[in-house]
Amino acid sequence: MKILAVFGSTGSIGCNTLEVVRRHSGHFAVRYLTGNSNAELLAAQVREFRPAAVAVSDPAARAQVLADVGDITQVLDSDDALTEIAGREDYDTMVSSLVGFAGLLPTVTAIRAGKTIALANKETLVVAGEIITALTREHGVALLPIDSEHSAIQQCIVGEPSHSVARILLTASGGPFRGWTSDALQAVTPAQALRHPNWSMGSKITIDSATMMNKGLEVIEAHWLFGVAPAQIDVVVHPQSIIHSMVEFSDGSVKAQLGVPDMKIPIHYALTYPDRLAADYERLDIARIGTLTFESPDVEAFPCLRLAYDALHAGGTAPACLNAANEVAVAAFLRGEITFPRIAELIEESLSHVPHGAAASIEDIIDADRSTRAWAEAHISQTDFQPTTG
Repeated sequence: MKILAVFGSTGSIGCNTLEVVRRHSGHFAVRYLTGNSNAELLAAQVREFRPAAVAVSDPAARAQVLADVGDITQVLDSDDALTEIAGREDYDTMVSSLVGFAGLLPTVTAIRAGKTIALANKETLVVAGEIITALTREHGVALLPIDSEHSAIQQCIVGEPSHSVARILLTASGGPFRGWTSDALQAVTPAQALRHPNWSMGSKITIDSATMMNKGLEVIEAHWLFGVAPAQIDVVVHPQSIIHSMVEFSDGSVKAQLGVPDMKIPIHYALTYPDRLAADYERLDIARIGTLTFESPDVEAFPCLRLAYDALHAGGTAPACLNAANEVAVAAFLRGEITFPRIAELIEESLSHVPHGAAASIEDIIDADRSTRAWAEAHISQTDFQPTTG
């Protein structure tokens, strides 16, 4: 039986992880849960799974959880509760599904404690990929992707010699605005951007999908997970979200992993790897789907994808700057403070104005994140910047 610590248990990935556990209770047990502000859901999860302890980031939610279930489990109230749980000895696998930069330090702590990492928090590899991959080698830790695209890539390359991988093709749904012009995107509202055509996800990742930043972050993540050069990673828009990614090999063969758009499937694969535990998830009916289509991404209308490649090529702390600026911009858009295209503008401004340095330590990453957030927050409403079109 695998003993789990589910970080971000009230989010979309966390809830799907717990559903996998429900369906296979004889194979998994939940030792720890962490959440942010959804006190009601977190308390319900505590009552059902009876974890040894729970960490709640939001102080008001923490007080409510303590009042509701403090007699059932330990409710940690320290500022470093997430990293304190991550370093505990009595669990096997960390499900890292925290949103954004917040996932970095707990994941680093868990790696240093020798835990298997089931990774949904792509930002951890985006901002500190070189450090994270070095730590996993040093501590002999397995890093298993939960993102459907990276799970697909892993499934395609299992059993293949690493030198035979010629190209990775990351598929993208195109989000809710596929085919829209730059002018049309000026009037996009947060409500429109949150209506993803295929996937049910949290608000931040849904906006990232709409801007195609999510795919840009996945390009950076794929570079570190699979050791391929940026030039070997292409993005192809596939509106049906049935092929979750493909791998081209040195002999010209291409493998694709297909499945219905259901996050329980890649979560299940990561938690049961290297086995394939039987499950009753929805099966793919190819005949009913009929047609699968593909097209190139429009980087003029959706420049975030280009910006992610730029940051990856720049290296050092540039990806950390990219991620920090994106988190600030997405939050401002969701608050109604900026337009949809302004998200990419603010990110490009930040990359141009915040100095990039070496990413030799976690402290370097934290400093880059902090300075970029400060700069981006101070320039949210600036509109005289002219982004490049290269």
